[in-house]
Amino acid sequence: MGMIQEMTRRKSVAAMQREAEAPSGLQRVLGLWQLTAIGLGGIIGVGIFVLTGTVAATQAGPAVVLSFLLAGIASAAAALCYAEFSGLIPVSGSAYTYGYAVLGEFAGWIIGWDLLLEYALIAAVVAVGWSGYVQALLNAAGLPLPVWAQGAYGSAPGYVINLPAVIVSVGITGLLAMRMQWGARFNTLIVSIKIAAAALIVVAGVAYVKPERWHPFMPFGMHGVVTGAAVVFFAVFGYDMLTTAAEESKNPQRDLPRAVLLSLGIAMALYFAICMVLTGMVPYATLDNPAPVAGAFVAIGLPRIMVIISLASICGITSVIFANLLAGARIWFALSRDGLLPGWFAKVHPRWHTPYRTTFLLGTVTAIAAGIFPLEELAKLVNIGVLSAFIVICTAVAVLRWRQPDLPRPFRTPLVPWVPLIGVGFSCWLIWGLPTITYWRFVLWLLLGLLVYFGYGRRHSHLNASALASDCARIRTDDA
Repeated sequence: MGMIQEMTRRKSVAAMQREAEAPSGLQRVLGLWQLTAIGLGGIIGVGIFVLTGTVAATQAGPAVVLSFLLAGIASAAAALCYAEFSGLIPVSGSAYTYGYAVLGEFAGWIIGWDLLLEYALIAAVVAVGWSGYVQALLNAAGLPLPVWAQGAYGSAPGYVINLPAVIVSVGITGLLAMRMQWGARFNTLIVSIKIAAAALIVVAGVAYVKPERWHPFMPFGMHGVVTGAAVVFFAVFGYDMLTTAAEESKNPQRDLPRAVLLSLGIAMALYFAICMVLTGMVPYATLDNPAPVAGAFVAIGLPRIMVIISLASICGITSVIFANLLAGARIWFALSRDGLLPGWFAKVHPRWHTPYRTTFLLGTVTAIAAGIFPLEELAKLVNIGVLSAFIVICTAVAVLRWRQPDLPRPFRTPLVPWVPLIGVGFSCWLIWGLPTITYWRFVLWLLLGLLVYFGYGRRHSHLNASALASDCARIRTDDA
């Protein structure tokens, strides 16, 4: 088999559907609300409680709501495509699995390798935001951490490591390695607290909104809105994470598409409301700090609301770390199960029924990144990878519709190919708005991925083994 044929070989949709029905060692314990909670846990977090203020202060001003709108359009188009695939191919692996089925092994590998880094870094970004809120509460209580433990080295004088970010990353990793139903119950609880906190921000803050604070609406111009959209895009995806738990869903073909659309719809409504309230409460320029929502309520003389929101924010942001580490571990599990990474990583714990090896390793990477890198640099690198995944998913939906139009689909993306084209177009536009240094970092990670694929994955792929077995059988038949 030639190299091009090897790189473009595909796992058939029928084979993946059989794989979904076969025992994998994972337990089917997740219902519709638990899946939706994983999606909301992935979407709502640093975007509301941290990045909303940072982007308003430095890039978009009150027009941060337009940044969210632009990012939301791209995300909604991709969400519709994810919904179709999640019902059609209910297998762990999400974008990696869908790309493998439609565009071939190499495309699947690139997106899977990409997402390994993205989910770890998203968890790290959120852990840094979590640390900001914890430290705000500790400072308010007169119990500040030592300077060396407050942040990443070089981000401020005396900083060495962001110790709270490291601690929460390690703690969530341990929880995820245990039984899935324990983690799901914990996640559902803290997501409920998070939604209540988001509603409290709107209800408590709307009375203090001064419309004059929205003028000028676009102080940084349209370029600032687009740049802001590329950064806050980090805050409007996360539903893709719930699709990685397909093999732990009770009824994946029915519940996964519903959970994708429900989680994005609820999150976007909350984002729009909070953007308008927050920038109307205080001058947008004052929001550039690690805990902007809490700081805004202190500024208007409501410290008790600040404490409540900070406590709820800590709980809510924790769920984002949970969702990303869950997703990353299952992407890694799927890559290893297909032979593109060593099979040692694909082992499921005999008692916990979780991919514990990938969970522990990914959690370690997250803890290190959260401890030593600043928030904004992490967020920029995250976005280019996820936007690339969205381009692949939207393209794959259109290709599969053309290639197998009569394939039974529990959910069908409307207006194909126009919706996928909107997703691709907006994702490319948002990538264009990212800083040049982000491209270089992304390219370096992809180059490392190429070395791993051509050095290991291409030869050890289970599809390669199947092809070699078929060739050997054919040769024996010809000789006979």
